[in-house]
Amino acid sequence: MLDFIPVVIKNLFSKPATRNYPSVKRMPYEKQKGHIKIDIDNCIYCGMCARKCPVGAINVERLGRSWAIDRFNCIMCGACAESCPKKCLLIGSEYTPAAYEKTTDIVTGKPLEPKPQQTKSETSESQSGTSNA
Repeated sequence: MLDFIPVVIKNLFSKPATRNYPSVKRMPYEKQKGHIKIDIDNCIYCGMCARKCPVGAINVERLGRSWAIDRFNCIMCGACAESCPKKCLLIGSEYTPAAYEKTTDIVTGKPLEPKPQQTKSETSESQSGTSNA
């Protein structure tokens, strides 16, 4: 009946088996999957990642130049990162902090610069081949 006493004494004088998580973090494993990261400056908003996502966690708006991911639906399969033609999606090794509400992370890029429009006189001159030089 007193077979547990050596175990109790050993545990009293040894370090705890767990870490105090928020203050002491473990180094990530080599191929640990944490969450999807995006380099929005390289993104061309082609939507390939959204088409390849098996659960539909990614939404890309080309005109609005925004990229969104629902982290609660993401299963970290990596299909989006593999299919990205510009390789702007990466699988990070750090976990996202715990969330108590379902949210969607939205990342927006630089707005499109308007193209310079030609006036009617410039277009008619270029079509006729005349110039004022």
